Amino acid sequence: MGSLRFLMISNNHLSGQLPSALQNCSGIHTLDLGGNRFSGNVPAWIGDRMPNLLILRLRSNLFHGSIPSQLCSLSSLHILDLGENNLSGFIPSCGELTVLRKGREDLYKSILYLVHSMDLSHNNLSGEVPEGVTNLTRLGTLNLSVNHLTGKIPFNIGSLQGLETLDLSRNQLSGLQTLEDPSINENNPALCGPPTTAKCPGDDQPPKPRSGDNEEDENENRDGFEIKWFYVSMGSGFAVGFWGVCGTLIVKNSWRHAYFRLVYDVKEWLLMVISLNVARLRRKLNLGSI
Repeated sequence: MGSLRFLMISNNHLSGQLPSALQNCSGIHTLDLGGNRFSGNVPAWIGDRMPNLLILRLRSNLFHGSIPSQLCSLSSLHILDLGENNLSGFIPSCGELTVLRKGREDLYKSILYLVHSMDLSHNNLSGEVPEGVTNLTRLGTLNLSVNHLTGKIPFNIGSLQGLETLDLSRNQLSGLQTLEDPSINENNPALCGPPTTAKCPGDDQPPKPRSGDNEEDENENRDGFEIKWFYVSMGSGFAVGFWGVCGTLIVKNSWRHAYFRLVYDVKEWLLMVISLNVARLRRKLNLGSI
């Protein structure tokens, strides 16, 4: 099994713990066991014995226990998906790791610098969102929703320029956020300030109107009256278009789930194809790992 590169057996009825024979698959690039009924702890040997792993997908299983810190040593990892399990404990704060290799200490870069997609949603994870998340410079998708995370959201998380999808909903997070999409922060009752509607403790009362504000308000009301029918027609047109296209998905629960699952699977497939092609190109050019 040492020559095995891809193991993709998702959405079957496999159960039990992961077979220890997989430890011999040191050259594997893709391990996708999602949608089964595997149980037990996520094996720490995945991080120790699979150094070339690009994609690790154990989604929708029955894994429990904490996320092993050994996963931080997967220096080539692009996609990490452990969503929809029973994982608990803290999210490992992956940074630069010091390891002993052939009698000498080497400092090498870990998962933080390559991972593109991380999904740890629908688990029982607790503690704070680690500050190390802000070092995920290539991160495009981060989903930590539906857990028991507490504390403040890391303040510069919004500076991740490549971040396209961020979901922190249904936790117990706190802290001022300025992210544009309010759904990111929903069901976090401790959050306050924009974009949420909750006031933070100590917020001052709204300032009193200035002397020229009344005249400006009258002008604004006059302009608003002249164009109100434009907004009425625009709103009705939007409603017709929205219900015409999305009404079926809203009414039909099974279709809605199937649609969003399809979108998710297509996205994950595209990420996998891109990651594998990049890895293949690097091998051809003899560039090695970053």
